[in-house]
Amino acid sequence: MGGDSGAYLIEPMPGAALMPSPAPWDRFAAWPRLRALAALVALVMMLAASAFVPLTVGKGEVAKPAHLSLVGAPGKQAERPRDDDLQLYDRAIARIRHGESYYDFIAQEHRRAHYPLRPGLAVRLPTLAYLCAAMGVDGEALAPLAIAASIALMLAVIWAWRQRLTEEACSDSQRLFGTALIFLGASLGLNRYYFVLHELWAGMLIALSLGLHRPARSRWLGAWLAAALALSIRELVLPYVLLMGAMALWRGNRREALAWGGLVVVFLCAIAVHLHLIAQLTLPTDPTGPSWFALRGLGGWLSNVVLASNLRFLPHWIAGPIVIAMMLGWTGWRSEAGATATLLFLGYGLLFMIAGRDDNFYWGAVIAPAMFVGLAFAPMALQGIWKAVWTGREGV
Repeated sequence: MGGDSGAYLIEPMPGAALMPSPAPWDRFAAWPRLRALAALVALVMMLAASAFVPLTVGKGEVAKPAHLSLVGAPGKQAERPRDDDLQLYDRAIARIRHGESYYDFIAQEHRRAHYPLRPGLAVRLPTLAYLCAAMGVDGEALAPLAIAASIALMLAVIWAWRQRLTEEACSDSQRLFGTALIFLGASLGLNRYYFVLHELWAGMLIALSLGLHRPARSRWLGAWLAAALALSIRELVLPYVLLMGAMALWRGNRREALAWGGLVVVFLCAIAVHLHLIAQLTLPTDPTGPSWFALRGLGGWLSNVVLASNLRFLPHWIAGPIVIAMMLGWTGWRSEAGATATLLFLGYGLLFMIAGRDDNFYWGAVIAPAMFVGLAFAPMALQGIWKAVWTGREGV
């Protein structure tokens, strides 16, 4: 017995379960029991509500399966008439291609389409119109440069997220699943029917910016450049830029925070010039557009995300819970990416609950592409909550 050191090892009691330690990136597994139980109850309620809330597209109509017109798709799919707002953007691009200046004609085109000029934000920034004109975009017709740009952007988004998932704490299966999911989300950018839609390009650029961001390594310039281009296309990107600046300040990275703050200042100056030019074009007889303050609640959030993403082909009672599952995954992933994305998507979710009419559902494309990655972490998050409910420590 004296020389047998193994005799002094403490063996587990008979029948005792060997519980594997939760992964360090599993946020919920270490929660106390009461907090996990509250989270489980809230999750069940949200899933049930999301399955029953109808998805609406305007004037209270329940959404129907959306149009699909991918790059390289047969020409027969182009038979769907162009939406009124897309026709407006088509005409603006065509006039720029013929040498006209955006602010020389945009007021006329708004009146022709019976679109308001008040408030000035009802008129889109000219950035995308000039980019589309340079790429030869002509409605839904094939435009080789635009197709190449959309494919390149999609591949850049997939590559950036593959790299970030490799560097952030997660399992091999989550990394693989997350890469497949970002492809599913980013493939939205290949829809030729919506090439002229500002939110489509802005959302893809936000997904690229998030994928490129490396706060632990103080690598943020690529993320900043992608966000700057997105913000120049659609002012709805501003909350994302503000969040990135706030997160940089919270981490103590003053240089990065200053860069994001500087981008906000430049944008505010640019939007002030835009609004001034639109005000000069506005006539007393021009009507004011309806309010964006709509208070649509949960249905507004779900409608925007589902109808502006590849979830739009699913029944609403499946698509709605999938959005909640995405958020569950993001909140359960204990990482820099998980924390940033949770605040980002919940913030936009709150915005969509409060602001935006039913016919503004396309706003959801600003966040939809990157949201899909959250599904890779949803099983872990659900298992972590369940484990904490049954084996967690006492307390809240």
